[in-house]
Amino acid sequence: MKDIVITSKAIRRELYWMLASFILAVLTNVCAIIAYDRPWVELVSQIGYVVFIAAGIYVLSLMLRGVWALLSLLFRKK
Repeated sequence: MKDIVITSKAIRRELYWMLASFILAVLTNVCAIIAYDRPWVELVSQIGYVVFIAAGIYVLSLMLRGVWALLSLLFRKK
């Protein structure tokens, strides 16, 4: 059975995608706090929801990147 090797470059790339997802979720939370005129303590108190939304954004981006990879394989020039 072959070993699966995950390079440090691939791990770093995925960590950047996770960080980008988290930052997008935090920015969404900040926009909601401003739009609904809520207290800024919700930035900390709603961190569980922010992490959950960030995970959803990451999974969505993972699916979109997978579709992009499949399409690029199908239409690759030989």
